[in-house]
Amino acid sequence: MWQITRRHLSPSKQTHLISFLASPPPITTTTSIIHSSSSSIPISQPYSSTIPRISSSSVQSNPDDSAKLGFGIERTGREGLGLGVERVGGDLVGPVWGYGKCYWELSKAKLSMLVVATSGTGYVLGSGHTIDLSGLCWTCTGTMMVAAAANSLNQVFEVKNDAKMKRTQNRPLPSGRISVSHALTWASAVGIVGTSLLASKANMLAAGLAASNLFLYAFLYTPLKQIHPVNTWVGAVVGAIPPLLGWAAASGEISLNGLILPAALYFWQIPHFMALAYLCRNDYAAGGFKMFSLADASGRRTALVALRNCLYLVPLGYLAYEWGVTSGWFCLESSLLTLAITATALSFYFDRSTKNARRMFHASLLYLPVFMGGLVFHRLSDNWDHHMDNGLTTTVHNPNYIERDDNVESSRKQNKSTSRTQRRPPVAYASAAPFPFLPAPSY
Repeated sequence: MWQITRRHLSPSKQTHLISFLASPPPITTTTSIIHSSSSSIPISQPYSSTIPRISSSSVQSNPDDSAKLGFGIERTGREGLGLGVERVGGDLVGPVWGYGKCYWELSKAKLSMLVVATSGTGYVLGSGHTIDLSGLCWTCTGTMMVAAAANSLNQVFEVKNDAKMKRTQNRPLPSGRISVSHALTWASAVGIVGTSLLASKANMLAAGLAASNLFLYAFLYTPLKQIHPVNTWVGAVVGAIPPLLGWAAASGEISLNGLILPAALYFWQIPHFMALAYLCRNDYAAGGFKMFSLADASGRRTALVALRNCLYLVPLGYLAYEWGVTSGWFCLESSLLTLAITATALSFYFDRSTKNARRMFHASLLYLPVFMGGLVFHRLSDNWDHHMDNGLTTTVHNPNYIERDDNVESSRKQNKSTSRTQRRPPVAYASAAPFPFLPAPSY
């Protein structure tokens, strides 16, 4: 073929052909054309060399290129659909999160959890040899809902006062994040459901205590805060009922043994709230609340009331042991714990400063969980038999519970007296009673 071409071409054209064949122009590949950012074709290249040659095998082996060439519309459609779903999901999550946060703040969830803890402790103490975990969970759930309803109603009635206080002006109602009618609907719903849950899963006695406590807190304690300083003592009664509720849910009755933890809650709340009222007295004055500390400029009477109620806590450990609720070790531990919080109250009495008030407040926060933990840890599972033996049961009974057989009771009395003579609790080694104003225990 070269001989034929040489024969028909002039010498100058033959020279150009030889130079062209010796150094051919670069051939543009398919990949370079696809990914090239330039849309122009180089003039120095032959037109045939710029035509992309894409085989079926190359398309299958590189799915990314095929997606870039032919399937971009499908991918864009799928991405657009995903963005739409995300947008709808974002529109739903925002309001749900906002209302959930409002319900959390209306319920004062942390305070309600503390109420649930006291109720659960009362349930454990009121149980016999075995603890019904299902009943415990239902009781805690119902208590949580009733406490949330009470706290929500409290904020509904105090919305104008909360708006005047720095500590509460960012709550859902004063800040306008939720309406009063919405909060009332929420409080009514959770209150009714919680009370019904206690009535169906526990007993009517527990449900009655819950409903009574809701009424006391929302319709008596809340308005009293703007009328008279006695509101602190009414609030202490409200705080003492949840552990009694738990005891009633477990045992079906109210007994003298079940009053140990409620009494501790009542006396504990006085120094706790006295410290809080002293620390926030300016805020309470701005909100229009009649707190005990506002009528006590020097703080002396406030500190004295706190100290007096700390001393009332001292014999509770001994009574818990004497009435068969706990072992003797709790008597000693409770005494040490009570003396510690009493020391902070005494320090606040002699030096009525913000620092000492805050120290007493922190001591009260530590006292309650340690006291309840000690009660549960040292509890005697046969305390039911003990208070039945000593005639400590009151006349408030649940009709669903049946009285025990006399023969069984007599045998348990005998076993109990035998076990009491064999056990030597720590206080048995003392030469006198732990507290001089109480009778010495008999061993």
